[in-house]
Amino acid sequence: MKHFIIYNSPTGLIRIVEDGTGITNIDYLTSKPENPAGAEEKETPLLKNVVRQLAEYFEGKRTSFDVKLNMHGTDFQKRVWNALCTIPYGETRTYGQIAEYAGCPKGARAVGMANNRNPVSIIVPCHRVIGAGGALTGYAGGLDIKQTLLNIERQRL
Repeated sequence: MKHFIIYNSPTGLIRIVEDGTGITNIDYLTSKPENPAGAEEKETPLLKNVVRQLAEYFEGKRTSFDVKLNMHGTDFQKRVWNALCTIPYGETRTYGQIAEYAGCPKGARAVGMANNRNPVSIIVPCHRVIGAGGALTGYAGGLDIKQTLLNIERQRL
């Protein structure tokens, strides 16, 4: 059975979903969302732990997460998501750098698509990926939220 909660973060409403074994999704809610299929809104110990860790992150007290994830994607997407988790707190990497790390040196656009499909925002830090020229590009929550997350991390350093 899947469970979810809505967390009112400093960057807006975030829905966190777990499937009993790990976190499957962390999504920004920009409109009245439908509940995830087969999921019940209920605070579980796992969801409560994630909310606590996210709150600590937003307060600048947490630089990494200790959360069991259960993400579904292609092998390439999983390699990209693993690469994202190697970007140090407060730093950024380009799509090209992540493509190289994921074993696809000419795959910057494919990395962008894998970023777009990242089901666990913030914990898998796709907000730390920027364009080759240093510009902020694409983020599911919007570029203003991406900038806010980067600012939180830079202020902590």
